Amino acid sequence: MSTTLCQMMGFILSTLGFAGCIAATGLDTWSTQDLYDNPVTSVFQYEGLWRSCVKQSSGFTECRPYYTILGLPAMLQAVRALMIVGIVLGVIGLLVSIFALKCIRISNMDDNAKAKMTLTSGIMFIVSGICAIAGVSVFANMLVTNFWMSTANMYSGMGGMVQTVQTRYTFGAALFVGWIAGSLAVIGGIIMCIACRGLAPEETHYKAVSYNASGHNVAYRTGGYKPSTIYEPKMKSRNEDEAQSHPSKYDYV
Repeated sequence: MSTTLCQMMGFILSTLGFAGCIAATGLDTWSTQDLYDNPVTSVFQYEGLWRSCVKQSSGFTECRPYYTILGLPAMLQAVRALMIVGIVLGVIGLLVSIFALKCIRISNMDDNAKAKMTLTSGIMFIVSGICAIAGVSVFANMLVTNFWMSTANMYSGMGGMVQTVQTRYTFGAALFVGWIAGSLAVIGGIIMCIACRGLAPEETHYKAVSYNASGHNVAYRTGGYKPSTIYEPKMKSRNEDEAQSHPSKYDYV
């Protein structure tokens, strides 16, 4: 698989995961009313991270936002924070990954810079997907705990007789959207990190060559280092001329 195709595939998967995280955060169907014991009802309730809704059999739907922050459960606030952090990281990763695409040419940007940007965006998408999966999983755990607590309270009478009627909530569609979106973001981020290795330029290794200082009478040839005798006659004649021009005292004896 080529580096460009691998990078593009990771970018598409990460973008889909990021869009899914935004959709899951805005949906109102994080928890829906359980209709197991009461399949026929005139009112259907479902809740999200930001508001709770009631749908009547006539088709009329009324939603009420959560007007308080401190009055909400701590788990719900933690899920909100995780999803918001995941979205923020996804936005940053998306912007970085757009400029890191190999098919987009930007002046004064080499392949090494694109490789670093691809790795950075991949890590951000991975962390974003992990935040989304963690937030959805925490909310699902809270639903399971409340579901079994409500069930225990409903059948706490003698002989299993139903004592009170309580509204139980089960998994909504937003939870599955969040799980799938987080998984896509993580997979896309991993693929982009893998594509980073192909974008980085390969390092060129040169063999070390040592050069030795040569004398005046050594000539470089293709066959190796051999002493040259080209300058020997000239050196001999030069020495003879110097001897004649500078006679010593023994010449007059």
